[in-house]
Amino acid sequence: MHAIVVDATGGPEVLTYAERPDPRPGPGQALVKVAASGVNFIDVYHREGRYPLPLPLVPGSEGAGVVVEVGDGVTHVAVGDRVAWCSVPGSYAELAVVPERALVHVPSGVDFELAAAAMLQGLTAHYLTRSTYAVREGDQVLVHAAAGGMGLLLTQLIKLQGGRVIGTVSTEEKEKLAREAGADEVIRYDRTPFPEQVKELTGGRGVDVVYDGVGASTFEGDLQCIRPRALIALFGAASGPVPPFDLQRLSGLGSLFVTRPTLSHYVADRDELLGRAHDLFGWIAGGQLRIQVSQRYPLAEARRAHEDLEGRRTTGKLILTV
Repeated sequence: MHAIVVDATGGPEVLTYAERPDPRPGPGQALVKVAASGVNFIDVYHREGRYPLPLPLVPGSEGAGVVVEVGDGVTHVAVGDRVAWCSVPGSYAELAVVPERALVHVPSGVDFELAAAAMLQGLTAHYLTRSTYAVREGDQVLVHAAAGGMGLLLTQLIKLQGGRVIGTVSTEEKEKLAREAGADEVIRYDRTPFPEQVKELTGGRGVDVVYDGVGASTFEGDLQCIRPRALIALFGAASGPVPPFDLQRLSGLGSLFVTRPTLSHYVADRDELLGRAHDLFGWIAGGQLRIQVSQRYPLAEARRAHEDLEGRRTTGKLILTV
């Protein structure tokens, strides 16, 4: 098979298109012919070694395709099933071995590209808005990078639950996308500091929760624009990790909460994974949740996909087609 291989950590240039032996499924695993693989910032972190994985590495944490072989003891999927998965390295390839416990069935009304695009970010948006902080009617919510793949999903799910979305973006094009997704207010942080604008838009009160996948460049501003006893959900670090932080500051700023959630802890129980995936695919099939696949790249061009993602030249979701 062909796959993208990382032999040494580094920049996008370490992503190599190469031939690898066809894998075989072991006990409790399925072999999937990959149709599409999602591109995410966690793939960048694996490539860089920020989140270390054994080398050589086939990156890619989510995908969708058809089961072509199953190992011993597999009972929940069969050859020919349409499936999707996330949080399993090895998806930048023509064939992927995936643990049965990570696989979910893809309904016939959802195509493989949408399924691959929805898994990691969609399940993350689900747990952030339903579990990390369960958005309620009337809540005021700040979403950073509101025109990115995660931002567009978060905005839609927050609106489904009756929240008011204040999004941050950097360009006029991205402002348009955020508003089309349902953002009530959009702040151009390239023009004005976002904490001042958030305070003004909330009548000085501050927001109830911040969903922040940016990290280093936004965290200090987050602390300035949330109400007392509010929550910052720091789910990513696109601009770099937040520096060491004195927790005592949270007291003086209003008994604030900060959490660094991870998807694996919110889908560790298979029933919880299936419940979240059921909601997600139901919203997609029913037209309540729109997944914007903005750019598609052949598997061999994974390097270009990473360059575009890191260069902030993209909106929505990036997909590798296999």
